[in-house]
Amino acid sequence: MPPDMSLTTLALLCLAALAAGWIDAVVGGGGLLLLPALLVGLPHTPTAYVLGTNKSAAVVGTSAAAATYLRRAPFDPRPAARIGLAAAGGSLAGATLAAGIDSAVLRPVIMGVLVAVLAFVLLRPGFGRAAAPAGPVTRRRMLAAVLVAGLGIGFYDGLIGPGTGAFLVLALSALLRADLVTASATAKVVNVCTNLGALVTFSLQGTILWRLGLLLALFNLVGGAAGARTALKRGTGFVRGVLVVVVVALLAKLALDQWG
Repeated sequence: MPPDMSLTTLALLCLAALAAGWIDAVVGGGGLLLLPALLVGLPHTPTAYVLGTNKSAAVVGTSAAAATYLRRAPFDPRPAARIGLAAAGGSLAGATLAAGIDSAVLRPVIMGVLVAVLAFVLLRPGFGRAAAPAGPVTRRRMLAAVLVAGLGIGFYDGLIGPGTGAFLVLALSALLRADLVTASATAKVVNVCTNLGALVTFSLQGTILWRLGLLLALFNLVGGAAGARTALKRGTGFVRGVLVVVVVALLAKLALDQWG
């Protein structure tokens, strides 16, 4: 815990962790809230420590949400595990290359993808409302999900990160023909895999503020469990609405970083 941190700053970071856990569980994108909050709350802390501390909190909330979905959501965890293993590999590769990439060059590309995603969701009101297929997923769709949602989005998560959860929900819903609640459940399992890989890396590097991270993890845990229950209770329409809000917020954040 940084010695110069005030109780007010600590309280605000805990609230941000709680809200981020809820958002992440419903549709993904909680890092959009918690990571900027940590950057503001820890202005004199090296960025590597901020990223490591953020991951130490996020992995707990994501795991709590995944556990809630596993108990309550009607989905098969086996495809999620396969995609998750691929995503962990993709994330590792992305993190390896991240140091040599200028994020300012990539932001416009990401923004273009987000605009396309937003237009797709708004112009296709039926997207994500169909029930998940009753039978097993075909090999072709499973392979596509492993390559796109696993390796592709996992690589993006390691390289940059923002919006990974939302991208996973959209990709899994489209590729596996799942409703948004089922896609959110699968995305949480995949996200646990990428988060664990990153956490191990940060731990080995010694770039985690463990006391602060564990405190934020507690609040993220409560938010993640509550968000998963909300999504399961409120259904696809609610998740769709939150997805639109998160994508718009992510666009605004990237635009501010690019031109602000």
